[in-house]
Amino acid sequence: MPGNILLSTSYLPPVEYLSLIYRADKVTIEKEESYLKQTYRNRCRILTAGGIMNLTVPVMKGDQKNPATKDITIDYTKRWQQVHLRAMISSYNSSPYFQYYFKEFEKIIIKPYKYLIDLNNDLLALILKILDIKRTITFSTVFEPLNLHVNDYRYNIAPKSLYAYNGKVYYQVFAKEGFVPRLSIIDLIYNMGPGSTELL
Repeated sequence: MPGNILLSTSYLPPVEYLSLIYRADKVTIEKEESYLKQTYRNRCRILTAGGIMNLTVPVMKGDQKNPATKDITIDYTKRWQQVHLRAMISSYNSSPYFQYYFKEFEKIIIKPYKYLIDLNNDLLALILKILDIKRTITFSTVFEPLNLHVNDYRYNIAPKSLYAYNGKVYYQVFAKEGFVPRLSIIDLIYNMGPGSTELL
C-alpha cells in the first residue's frame, strides 16, 4: 500500500499502525482534529501475566468544548509515568530484548512533556529508529474532512474498530492461550528485537 497515508497521533501505537507506516511513502499525522477520548491517541495495550492491560496517559481538555488534539495537555496529578514503567517491567522484563530498549523508552516517558502530541511524536521517532524505518513524516495544518483522503486511517485504528489487520504471529512471553494480536509495538520490539521490522 504505497503512497501517502493519514494517521492520528498515537501513544506507543499498535503494531498495525507501524505496519502502515512501513509500507507508506509519506505519512501525515493529524493534529488539527477535535480530540477523541478512549482511543490510541493517549493509550496503548500491552500483554501482562494477567492478560491484556490498557496503559492510559491522563489528559486535561481545558475549557474548550472541542479542543484540537494539538492542544491536549498531560495531567501530572496522576502518577501515570510510574504506573506505565512498572507495568512494562513486570510484563516484559523476561522478554529477550527488554534490556536493550527499555531505558530508551523510559527516558522519554519520564520527561515532563506539556502536550500529549509531543510525547507521542518523540516516542514514534524512537520506535522508527529502533525499527530502522526511514519515512517522511509531516503534520496536518488544517483538518481534512473524512473520506477526502484515499489512505485515511485516522479513525480506523482504534480499540473498538473492526479494521482488518492480519498481523504475523510472533513469540510473546505471556501468550498462554495462543497469540494475542493488536498490541502496542513495544510488545513486538521487546519480544523480537532486531527481527521486529520483518514482522510488520
